[in-house]
Amino acid sequence: MSDKLKLHGFNNLTKSLSFNIYDICYAGSAKEQEDYIAYIDEEYNADRLTDILLHVTEMIGAHVLNISKQDYDPQGASVTILIAEEEIKKPVGLAEKETVVAHLDKSHITVHTYPEFHPETNIATFRVDIDVSTCGEITPLSTLNYLIENFDSDIITMDYRVRGFTRDVAGNKIFMDEQLASIQDYIDPATLEKYDVIDMNVYQHNLFHTKMMLSDVDLQEYLFNHDVYELAPRKRLEIINNIRREMIEIFSGVTVFGEKR
Repeated sequence: MSDKLKLHGFNNLTKSLSFNIYDICYAGSAKEQEDYIAYIDEEYNADRLTDILLHVTEMIGAHVLNISKQDYDPQGASVTILIAEEEIKKPVGLAEKETVVAHLDKSHITVHTYPEFHPETNIATFRVDIDVSTCGEITPLSTLNYLIENFDSDIITMDYRVRGFTRDVAGNKIFMDEQLASIQDYIDPATLEKYDVIDMNVYQHNLFHTKMMLSDVDLQEYLFNHDVYELAPRKRLEIINNIRREMIEIFSGVTVFGEKR
C-alpha cells in the first residue's frame, strides 16, 4: 500500500458513484401485474430504502445531516440523505434547519425507484437508481457488495467519476487520490462469476463504467405467483425468450425491433 498523500489543506476531490439495478419478472395477467407493482412498492418503500442508505452512510464513515423521503402515488419512492465527512458541531443558537442548509454542498446519497410493466409481453421491470456523491477522503466504492446484495439485481450499471483537484504540500495538483483499474476490483469475485461483465473506462479523465448482466436464467426465479411446472413447454420457452430479450436490450441500450415472441 502506498503512503498516504500529504495534502495542503482539505481534500477537494468529488467522488460520485451512480449505481443502477434492474429486476425482471414475468406477471401473466393484469391482476398479477398490479400485485407485482404493489409487492415492489411494499418491499422497497421509502422506510426500507432509508434503512439501506443509512447503512451505506455508516459504511463510508459519513455523518447524516438531513433525511428527506417520499412514497409516490401510484408507485415508486425516493430518499435523499445529506451527509458530511466529519461530524458537524452546531454552533450555539443556530437552528437545525440552518445547519442543514449551510452544508448542502458537502455530500449526498439519493435513491429513486421505477416499477413498470410491459402489457404485451407481461414482463415487469423494476429499476433502482442510487447516487452517492462525496467530498474529501470518503469513497463510495466499498458499498457496492452491500448494494448488490440488497436488491434482486439482474442487470447492474455502475459509473464512478472523480472530479476537481486537490493539492499536495508542495502545491502540485492531484486529480486522483487512489489507484483504480476497474470498478470490478471492489466487487466480490463470487458475485462477478454469476454475471457477464464489461468495462468502458476513460482513465485519463477518471471515468469508470461497468455493466453486469446475469449469465443464467432460472425461469422459476422470474415467475411471480407461478410455478414453472404449471406452464406448457412452449410457454416456458416464450417467457424465457422475452425475459432474455428484455435483459439484453437494457444491458446493450439498444432496442431489438420486430415481433416479440
